[in-house]
Amino acid sequence: MTAPTQIQAQAHHTLAAEGLTLAYDKVEVARDLSLAIPAGKVTCIVGANACGKSTLLRALARLLKPAAGSVLLDGQRIHSMSTKEVATKLGILPQTPIAPEGITVADLVSRGRHPHQTWLRQWSERDESVVVEAMRVTGTVDLAERPVDELSGGQRQRVWIAMALAQDTDLMLLDEPTTYLDLAHQIDVLDLLVDLNRSHGRTIVLVLHDLNQAARYSDHLVAMKDGALVAAGTPAEVITEELVDRVFGLATRVVVDEVSGTPLVLPIGRHHTPTRVAG
Repeated sequence: MTAPTQIQAQAHHTLAAEGLTLAYDKVEVARDLSLAIPAGKVTCIVGANACGKSTLLRALARLLKPAAGSVLLDGQRIHSMSTKEVATKLGILPQTPIAPEGITVADLVSRGRHPHQTWLRQWSERDESVVVEAMRVTGTVDLAERPVDELSGGQRQRVWIAMALAQDTDLMLLDEPTTYLDLAHQIDVLDLLVDLNRSHGRTIVLVLHDLNQAARYSDHLVAMKDGALVAAGTPAEVITEELVDRVFGLATRVVVDEVSGTPLVLPIGRHHTPTRVAG
């Protein structure tokens, strides 16, 4: 995938949570979550499985209504805003999106432009150029006429990212966007998101499992455990041996990554416990 040239974001929008309690069928999964997403930065949410990462992202995207508290988009309660208004400011790529049966890649990516359509403003050259560019940078142009349900997992993931790009919002929320991708394509996706952030100032929020990728690619980290926020700050501030042990229950060594200068987490398994050399 290559860096974008025509996709442009709008002026910065702000996103924050105040005192969120989140639940499914009255079963509480997160409580008292308050945070502000740094505008124009890349934020990664990390934590163990079932800690509430994806639930928080869904709430920030207005896909889940809080049991208590509020999500604020540009200082306004997001649930008081129209769906169309939210969709022109904030784009979401869920963890397991489902495409309509038989839809082609080009048609799916084009759906990213729907929030920008009105009765008076139908499909335009601008819409076409944004869709073409989104497919170009995600390497999906050659798949344009293929049905989405015939693609491999990695190909589908790139198509969904293309649709999110075509939505052309200042805020992009992505839940584990590297799922199903091999390592090379994982790095391609993360590089692309950083390109969007650095070239156009987009605010990117990701849920990631890989701590080292989160440290390399984020400006801001949010760590969660058991539905609560544990730490937030720069990767260097958040990723410590104590924090990894507290959040993941894993003994590690945290060193400086010689390539990126960011924290590098080295897990210590039962078969890799360092041995001391006698003096």
